[in-house]
Amino acid sequence: MKSRKELLTILWIFVTLNYLYCDLIGLMDANLLRQYLTGRVDGLTINEPFLLGAGILMEIPIAMVLLANVLPKTANGWANLVAGCIKTAVMIATFFIGSATLYYIFFASIEIATTLFIIMYAWRWLREEVT
Repeated sequence: MKSRKELLTILWIFVTLNYLYCDLIGLMDANLLRQYLTGRVDGLTINEPFLLGAGILMEIPIAMVLLANVLPKTANGWANLVAGCIKTAVMIATFFIGSATLYYIFFASIEIATTLFIIMYAWRWLREEVT
């Protein structure tokens, strides 16, 4: 059986690949691509501050690949719990921005399920320490 650190690392890699492939497939969507080229997608202005925010949000799961491996148990559990909550909340919020495509709903559902599992797994791990 994998250690908790290994499983959390694998889950963060899995969810990161889903984020990336959803974005990649979005670039193949002619309707979205036309909007990207204008700098406005579903009413959002795609400018430097927006892209910095998007980069920061994507750095969370990327950093968790490393942190899930190197942090000690308590810090690891809390980092996974907080990162999972942030990413879950952001993904749920994106359903209310613009019009969700079928491929987006597919990937977002997998991403939300994965981060919810990470939250639950980290919470259980933290509770084990207390008992």
